[in-house]
Amino acid sequence: MRILVVEDEMDMNRLLVKTLKREGYSVDGCFDGEEAWLHLMGAEYDAVVLDVMMPKKDGYTLIQELRDKGKDIPVLFLTAKVDYSQ
Repeated sequence: MRILVVEDEMDMNRLLVKTLKREGYSVDGCFDGEEAWLHLMGAEYDAVVLDVMMPKKDGYTLIQELRDKGKDIPVLFLTAKVDYSQ
């Protein structure tokens, strides 16, 4: 299984990539939405671990653009965003 980890916080990105690789997955990591787009257009992934708030292109925009292209890759969203209004 090939996974793309998209997380702009470098330590968290490295930790996720290292842990998934240790579990036997093939993993690529990148740090912003535009870099993620290039990875996703250039290779086939079985899943994406995706931060919501990133530089250059946020996670929601990235996934909407993927869906508009007909790609239905499963996504696990990561976020530190908190909404206390609910």
